Amino acid sequence: MTARLMRAVVLKLIYPLFMLITAFKKDSREALQRKIIQMNNRLVLKEGVKTQRILLLLPHCLQIDKCDIRLTHNIYNCKRCGRCEIKDLIGIADAYNLELFVATGGNLARKIVRDVNPEAIVAVACERDLSSGIADTYPLPVIGIPNERPFGPCFNTRVSLELVQEAIRSLCS
Repeated sequence: MTARLMRAVVLKLIYPLFMLITAFKKDSREALQRKIIQMNNRLVLKEGVKTQRILLLLPHCLQIDKCDIRLTHNIYNCKRCGRCEIKDLIGIADAYNLELFVATGGNLARKIVRDVNPEAIVAVACERDLSSGIADTYPLPVIGIPNERPFGPCFNTRVSLELVQEAIRSLCS
C-alpha cells in the first residue's frame, strides 16, 4: 500500500473512528489525536513530497497576549520585539520564501489554504485543530507540529523552532 493511500486510511477511516470512540474521554482523545498527527507526518515524509510552494500556518495563540498588534490580518505587522516566537517564524518563512499566515481557528485556516493554494503545509496548532485540519485538507500533504501550552490552551503558546525548520526542510525541493 502506498504512503498516500495509507494516509487516506488513517485520516478518513481511523481518525473519525478514534474520535467517535473517545467522544466522552478528553484525556484519551488528545493522545489519539497526537498519534494521528505522528502517523500522518511519517506518511507525508514517506511520500517524499518536494516543493517550494509551502504554506506555514500558525495559530494566533503563539502571539503574546500583551501585544498591541493583531497579526491575523497581516503577520508582517509584527514589531519583532522578540517577546514571542513570531519574529523567529517570520525569519524562517522569509529564509525559505514561504507563504506565512496566522489563523484564529479552523474556518479561517481553511480559507487561507483555499486562497493560497499551496502544494504542502507546515501547520502549528493544538492537537485538536491539527488533526481535524490535516483530515480536512487531505490529500494535501501537511506536517503538523503541536504547540506547547505552558500557560494552558490558547494562551501564550510556544512552538519548537527546530521542529518547524526540520519540517520545512523535509518538504523543500
